[in-house]
Amino acid sequence: MPIKITMPRLSDTMEEGTLVKWRVKEGDKVASGDILADVETDKATMELQSFDDGVVARIALAEGQVTKVGGLILVLAAEGEDPAEAAKAAASGGGDAAPAPKAEAKQEEAPKEEAPKAAEAPAPAPAAASDEDDESDSGGKIRVSPLARKIAEDKGIDLSRIKGTGPDGRIIKRDVLAAAEGKSAAPAAAPAAAPAAKAPAPVPPQPKLESKTIAVSNMRKTIAKRLLESKTTIPHFTVTVQADVEELGKLRGTLNKQLASQGVKLSVNDFIVRAAALALLQHPVINSSWTDAGIVQHGSVNIGVAVALPEDKGGGLVVPTLPATHTLGLRQISKLTRELADKARTKGLSVDEMSNGTFTISNLGPWNVDHFEAIINPPQAAILAVGAAIEQPVVKDGQIVIGTRMSLTLSADHRVIDGATAAVFVNTIKDLLENPATLLV
Repeated sequence: MPIKITMPRLSDTMEEGTLVKWRVKEGDKVASGDILADVETDKATMELQSFDDGVVARIALAEGQVTKVGGLILVLAAEGEDPAEAAKAAASGGGDAAPAPKAEAKQEEAPKEEAPKAAEAPAPAPAAASDEDDESDSGGKIRVSPLARKIAEDKGIDLSRIKGTGPDGRIIKRDVLAAAEGKSAAPAAAPAAAPAAKAPAPVPPQPKLESKTIAVSNMRKTIAKRLLESKTTIPHFTVTVQADVEELGKLRGTLNKQLASQGVKLSVNDFIVRAAALALLQHPVINSSWTDAGIVQHGSVNIGVAVALPEDKGGGLVVPTLPATHTLGLRQISKLTRELADKARTKGLSVDEMSNGTFTISNLGPWNVDHFEAIINPPQAAILAVGAAIEQPVVKDGQIVIGTRMSLTLSADHRVIDGATAAVFVNTIKDLLENPATLLV
């Protein structure tokens, strides 16, 4: 009997998934536990694992295509079964999942003009775009995302001349855009009337604006839905304090020198997470959620740390959760945060790794943002926005000196948290960061 693998429900709110990348091809042998593909859900890009042994008889969904949960994506031939017969049986047999819809067009606008291409078959319509390999002029293979292929067609760019920077050398959007800029950056020829004169310096390529419609990923749709819900249903208010983090910087430098031989490197964010966890123990009302039945104060501090995803993983952000953060020391916080962030940017997080958060920290300090206000991640009641540590003139003991200050801005749900409560909470974090030795015990 052929083994039919359908689009699984990889999150509690998932209704459809996008097949981002196949890790197998027809004819490959797979075993239980092998990774079959990368699938984009409404929350993250995750690995699809096989739970059976067999041979890949048919790939029913191309890279870049979308199908509903339960839609057929792959057929395996069981042990001793002919793959070709298994593929036929799966196609003709009853009980098949609904056929996968065609890939969504990455851009709605059709190109006005296309550069002529000699001896090439007509390009497929955008709706049928996929990540199937194209033959290159040299007989090799070109791996290219649907959006990158569409942009290349619009701009008349030869994909065989582009080196991809995506997974497995795949050509992605930024590679095509970079090639397009390079085409316009050719240096001007020297004037014919003055052959002895130096050629003018090449004009740096200027950004080109174009009207286009960008397809929205499942993750981006979910981000938009949740943030709109948050801003329209939760009465936000914010409070901000400036923390003196000069002593924190000194302590961090000392600890990192002492721990370097053990491969430990503490970040400023590790100290902030530790300070927030301790402050939440002191102010449990911040570690709460609003429900119709009443305000729920959680029995564990589970801090989520916002992680920005690279373009080839769909962009956007995810929030991995550090369970029982109040029980973790700086080393444990550092190790777990790095592991989850790395997994989020490469393999994708599981549902459990993004669930049960009670408080969130969003840190834009690494991007040199000195202050911002974050949107609450429901059903949580608060989120902490952290700015960069900036040297600036400050008054100390009646004298103007150079100090290092960091802004801490709490966005709070006014149904749960009063203004004075929020102020006391952020000042508790401020005091802990200004006396960083307290974070070590």
